[in-house]
Formats: sequence, structure tokens, C-alpha cells
Amino acid sequence: MTMEIIATYVAAGSLIVGAIFSLVGSIGLLKFNDTMTRLHAPTKVGTVGVGALLLAAMIHSFTMGQGALHEALIMGFLFVTAPISANFMAKASLHRRDCDTPPPPAEDEKWATLDVPESDREHAPHTQS
Repeated sequence: MTMEIIATYVAAGSLIVGAIFSLVGSIGLLKFNDTMTRLHAPTKVGTVGVGALLLAAMIHSFTMGQGALHEALIMGFLFVTAPISANFMAKASLHRRDCDTPPPPAEDEKWATLDVPESDREHAPHTQS
């Protein structure tokens, strides 16, 4: 088999993996009820699903004798920003008390993300009971 045929099969496999992750992530986004569980599904689509699709585009570009700088930059930007934005959305959900508070750590009194100064607590939309 020539290298083009192997690259075509690898690119097709990457497209299938990316499409499956995108489908499963979309179903998970619609099916899950809680904010934190709904956050999990799209972050996997954003990293693994789109990453596999971009990998297929890069393989195809190299097979055709062209560079794939744009795809590499998109993939790098995506892999850096997706986990950070998911972390910020999860922290916002914790601060708004939209989900259950996580259990306390073994050797600490409170979670660092929930250590809110008293001056900021009066501005919170939810009251503590």
C-alpha cells in the first residue's frame, strides 16, 4: 500500500472518531440535567472531537503536499483555552450555588474556590441557609 492510501485511512478514522465524540457530546449536553454534568460533555467534544477532526484535516493537507499551519494553530489554541474556560464555568457554578457543594478535603477546612470574603457575600444572588 502506498503512503497516500494509509494516510487516507488514518484521516477517515480520525473523522469517524471526531464525529462520534461530537455526537455523544451533543447527546450528553441534551440529556444531563445538572450544570456540572452538562459541562463535562461539551468539553470532551471541544478537545477530543474537534481535535480528531483537525487531525484529519492536517493529515489530508500533508498528503496533498500542503502545510497545515492553520490547523495546528487552531488545535493548540483549542487545547489551551477549552480546559481553562471549563474550569471558570465550573467555579462560577460553585459560587452561584447552582450545584451541590463538593465534600471537604481531608486536611483542609474549606475549598479555596468557596473562600469568599464577607464583603462579597452580601452581593451574592443566593442566601445561605
